[in-house]
Amino acid sequence: MGDFGVLSLLPPLVAIVLAIWTKRVVFALFAGVWVGGWMAAGWNPITGTIKTFEWIVGNVTDSWNATILIFDFLIGAGVGLIYKSGGVHAIANALTKRIKTSRDATLLGWLLGVLVFFDDYTNTIIVGNTMRPITDKMRVSREMLAYIDDSTAAPVAGIALVSTWIGYELGLIKEAFGKLNISMGEYYAWLHSVPYRFYSIFAIILVFIVAYTQRHYGAMLKAEMRARTTGKVVRDGAKPLMATESDLGQPKLEKGSIHFFVWPILSLVFVTLYGLYYTGKSACEGACSFKDILGNADSATSLLWGSFAMVLVALVLILATKTMTVEEAESAMIQGMKQMMMATVILVLAWSIKSATEAVGTADYVVGLAKSANVPAGLIPMIIFLTAMFISFTTGTSWGTFGILMPIAIPLAHELAPNDPHILFASIGAVFAGGIFGDHCSPISDTTIMSSMFSGSDHIDHVTTQIPYAVTAASVGLVLYVLFAAGIRSPVILLPIGAVLLVLAWYFLSEWYGKKYGIPHGRVPIYPTEISE
Repeated sequence: MGDFGVLSLLPPLVAIVLAIWTKRVVFALFAGVWVGGWMAAGWNPITGTIKTFEWIVGNVTDSWNATILIFDFLIGAGVGLIYKSGGVHAIANALTKRIKTSRDATLLGWLLGVLVFFDDYTNTIIVGNTMRPITDKMRVSREMLAYIDDSTAAPVAGIALVSTWIGYELGLIKEAFGKLNISMGEYYAWLHSVPYRFYSIFAIILVFIVAYTQRHYGAMLKAEMRARTTGKVVRDGAKPLMATESDLGQPKLEKGSIHFFVWPILSLVFVTLYGLYYTGKSACEGACSFKDILGNADSATSLLWGSFAMVLVALVLILATKTMTVEEAESAMIQGMKQMMMATVILVLAWSIKSATEAVGTADYVVGLAKSANVPAGLIPMIIFLTAMFISFTTGTSWGTFGILMPIAIPLAHELAPNDPHILFASIGAVFAGGIFGDHCSPISDTTIMSSMFSGSDHIDHVTTQIPYAVTAASVGLVLYVLFAAGIRSPVILLPIGAVLLVLAWYFLSEWYGKKYGIPHGRVPIYPTEISE
């Protein structure tokens, strides 16, 4: 790995700037990877190009990545079967009998996002695919659905007592504790870090606030107003990552059976859960608690099993009831897989740019700047939070950020404040919270991409509409870390202060943008009670 200094920021910045400027994320991502290839090859364009494709091939053939790619195609096939059989419309019609307004639809999306806590990928799949036909009918923009999907997935999974995240998180803490001979249990430290994960907590709360009040700001206000008043859930010229209707056409049965939706989705959920248990149990040595089992689970393999079960159950139901012929079912599956092509290309390039940033030392450079700052111990969580935000945004990976920063954060906190466990807990929480921030803001984040994918949103539209909300929650978190540095250590005091600040920020911004766009209080009409057909 070369020592490029500030130039190590070039690959991710090229990708991010081009993605936002050109609105062509594939072109932008490849450009970022290519720049990284040139740098890693000593600025030789030929060997740099060879290095670029080595990274791409390596990421495609990586076992975990390949499993996720196959899982994506199987999910596409399952969605194709469920949609073409009329199952999606059937469940939408059934749920819509209880969902009377656009507010109901967004609140249901938030509730599902909180309830599907055990895995962020599964969350995006279930919430996006279940809610999309409902929110479409209730004139909720795809941008809003993607925001609900994205801002409940990782934050909820990251703080859930039982999830696919906790094993990785505990492992990072345990490894750092072992090197420092810290006798404190890793689960004890993890649990006490949760109240200091200010961004994750306030991101979840903010989704509920905007869903309940229907008061928005930033680009989302325009998107929601467009959807309510015109019925256009995507803007003219948008390019949704998953265009089910255009790819698959109309369902064969407009009033299909809800069984074509319910049983495949339940199969996806329960087989995935069983897979988590089975793979976790197999990897766990000796007597294992349920948390140990889930912590050692292979989430990619479990999701692969679940997605295959989804396809198999849907296919059996459809063929057994003679709803579709074998030829029609095969066509629906192929067309469903076709939907995933764009998203798959983006995922591969997102993984590849991570390889590029590792090769040129992007994260090491950023961490080095933070570590060299000789500051009071109380400021450590704030510095770590800012560093994690930047790394996760420029690299597009929360887990990668965790792995990079945790070995630095814990020793820093332990060395500078050995007798203050609050600084240790807050530093751990800051790593996790800052890492998730990048998941929500970076156009090269895989979970951001998947949220766009399963919500059927234009990817750049999702990024630009979500950023103002993410920055709001992050800003509140930053203020709390400043208060922490000033001596207020207890989360019992900090969290209520943060909640008040969040509400005030949301109120001010919705009022300001409402005046700017001529929409009183930034409040969009509630469909259908305030808009006639």
